[in-house]
Amino acid sequence: MDERQALAAFAAMAQEHRLRIVRHLVTAGPDGLAAGVLANAVEVSTSNLSFHLKELDHAGLIQSRREGRSIIYSAVYPALSGLIAFLMRDCCQGRPEVCAPAVAALSACCTPAGETAHA
Repeated sequence: MDERQALAAFAAMAQEHRLRIVRHLVTAGPDGLAAGVLANAVEVSTSNLSFHLKELDHAGLIQSRREGRSIIYSAVYPALSGLIAFLMRDCCQGRPEVCAPAVAALSACCTPAGETAHA
């Protein structure tokens, strides 16, 4: 991810409903959520949701697919990972203790249920 892409991603998420949308989609996993379910979860009308989804899609943070009569939205995990990597690139500059809290936080969120993260 380059600086231009990072700026577009941050600009897209710099609004409370859009940030909530991304967080709900990340939590939903690769299966994603139907538009109606997502609208209820973030407490916006479906027309307002469409506006926010368009912004997130243009930034490359979400994607959609049709399943029957529903449109399912999901997070684009490589783009989100790229954004995190962009922020953390060269963060420790030879001092791993600087990045240790961020690495531990990411490890903890990605640990399967019942296992303990080792950072």
